[in-house]
Amino acid sequence: SDLHRRRVPSDAGSGEPMKLVLALALVLGLALSINGLLMLRDPLWWYGAVPTVPLSGPFNQHFVRDIGLMYVLTGVGFVVGALRPELRTPVWVAATAFHALHGCLHVWETLVGICAPSTLARDVPAVMTPVVVGIGLIACAIRFPSGQLRSA
Repeated sequence: SDLHRRRVPSDAGSGEPMKLVLALALVLGLALSINGLLMLRDPLWWYGAVPTVPLSGPFNQHFVRDIGLMYVLTGVGFVVGALRPELRTPVWVAATAFHALHGCLHVWETLVGICAPSTLARDVPAVMTPVVVGIGLIACAIRFPSGQLRSA
């Protein structure tokens, strides 16, 4: 019956919602890449610009640049996934995995007393946003591998 039939928006086959998903991936990728490039270009400035970073330990130029490389790499991964449907799922999974592990490190540092719970609370938005967005992007990439929403 019509009551049991799933309703599909009239634009479900148009790809419009997927355009928003891909735009989100591009914005996330560019933001991560810019952050990473700032870490590489001026690690001391970056260390002082992010309020909770000095609370995690003394400045280490090599460490900041190492993490900056990962931010550039994961940012490029989100951009590549937005542009190349055949690579979308694996590169988004890899990029999101790094950020999820990074978030776990922040939780662990809090649990063992390296950082205060208040530091974790302030870090969560910046550290976990790429994870949450990445999981959503991956779900869309798996559900719609061709990049187009289909009528069902």
